Amino acid sequence: MADGTGIEWADATWNPIRARDRDTGKIGWFCTHASDGCRFCYAETFNHRLGTGIAYRAQDAARIEIFIDEKILAQPLHWHRPRKIFTLSMSDLFGEFVPDALIDRVFAIMALAPQHNFLVLTKRARRMREYVSDEQTPYRIARESDALSSAGALEWPLPNCWKGVSVEDQPRADERIPELLATPAAKRFVSCEPLLGPTGLDLIPVAGTFGIEPAIAELDWVIAGGESGPGARPMHPDWARSLRDQCVAAGVPFFFKQWGEWHPCEIYDDCGPCYPMPGHAPFDSWTAPLFAPDDRGPGWNWRRLGKKAAGRRLDGREWSEMPA
Repeated sequence: MADGTGIEWADATWNPIRARDRDTGKIGWFCTHASDGCRFCYAETFNHRLGTGIAYRAQDAARIEIFIDEKILAQPLHWHRPRKIFTLSMSDLFGEFVPDALIDRVFAIMALAPQHNFLVLTKRARRMREYVSDEQTPYRIARESDALSSAGALEWPLPNCWKGVSVEDQPRADERIPELLATPAAKRFVSCEPLLGPTGLDLIPVAGTFGIEPAIAELDWVIAGGESGPGARPMHPDWARSLRDQCVAAGVPFFFKQWGEWHPCEIYDDCGPCYPMPGHAPFDSWTAPLFAPDDRGPGWNWRRLGKKAAGRRLDGREWSEMPA
């Protein structure tokens, strides 16, 4: 839980669902890998250092007990200044290991804190759709609080809950985005981070306002970014440019979060911080097998600068657009 966060597109993080090691009693977090974007999960690394130490693997689910931290659960009720709150940044609210009853309690707090916008990001798009679309869900949430005495007092879907899916490549976009767009939501967003391949949100046909439309026309926001941390894989700049151009063409706010661990360098241009710097490793060609020669182009190379030094400028500017 943090009132303030290093995540560029949020003001705070909120992690009321915790995990307890049944053997040691250590408290931390838990999740399971859903796809290749989870391979170097930052939350799992954090949990290894400061949590239970248990890996985010389905086979380890029996080792932990999922529970609500009551103090953390109530924290947004005491924040009076409006915030954009990334909900469960250390896990996945719709993970198969989280019972519906705990999800209900999290949504009840969202309903009681209308001054905030709660951003829920998941890789379990189908479960989110099924949960939100269940006609009994608002009644269960209303019963979680004396202040929500009936379903009639609860606007559903919650107007302050933005729902999003995380996708890292085209197959995951094809799988998760149609589920997102079938989910009742005040705003819908997609986080393409870590971006591991070219992703065309304009290539996914969905039923829209005016018949069959490209999925991007029905989105409210797109976030993109490269991978950071040990083992991070580089993001080809053309993948990020393509998402930006898709958003500009569709009039959808675009947020470029970071290059991540690696920064591309067009060695025939003056790219400033990509040239050798004291204290940094020289150019590294280990990424060559990742891109076919015609994809990499004659001038592409990569510098391992780290997230902070690599920055978040795309073609000379920062993209920090957000929904109204």
